[in-house]
Amino acid sequence: MKNSFFNRFVPKQPKFFSLLEQLSNVLAEAADILAESMEHVSPQERESYYKRIKEVERRGDLVTHQVLDELETTFITPLDREDINALASGIDDVIDCVNSCAKRINIYNPHGLDESAKELCRFIQQEADCIRKSVDELETFRKSPAKLRGYCATLHDLENQADDVYELFIKKLFEEEKDAVELVKIKEVMQELERTTDAAEHVGKILKNLIVKYV
Repeated sequence: MKNSFFNRFVPKQPKFFSLLEQLSNVLAEAADILAESMEHVSPQERESYYKRIKEVERRGDLVTHQVLDELETTFITPLDREDINALASGIDDVIDCVNSCAKRINIYNPHGLDESAKELCRFIQQEADCIRKSVDELETFRKSPAKLRGYCATLHDLENQADDVYELFIKKLFEEEKDAVELVKIKEVMQELERTTDAAEHVGKILKNLIVKYV
């Protein structure tokens, strides 16, 4: 939606861009910790990484709540309120998914996570970095949307690649894993990793809608 003539003369509140940047940085940090955790397999190490990610996730919640509080008290916002809310909530959802992955790994302590799980974590890392770079474009994308449009396309491509890895792994899992309990554990973790890549791609859709709406 284009700014009205009146809104052009009313100061905007840049704090929302700063808060969204903080939130995207929290996501990138959580994704990095999750990827690092995949190199450690003892129950004690997995619990330690989960606690670290949980602490980061709580920081993300605080920033998200701050965004919502600011939306209630700010008269003029740089984007429509529903768009800021959707973007903050979308990023927060990805952080929650990362936390959920670490939680499942800690609780189930599966033994059969292989390179495919690490690969999904790398996709999550790349998506988190892409979201972080996308948020950096929010102040200027109306004048030059090419970078943001490219990041949205990258998020879509990464999610498709993650789907392929997940589907091949699940097929192999049901063909080769003979321990039913272990199969369920591994499947639950891999499903949550794949769901995290979906949540990140959803943020890309929110960003793409901003381009359609404002450019």
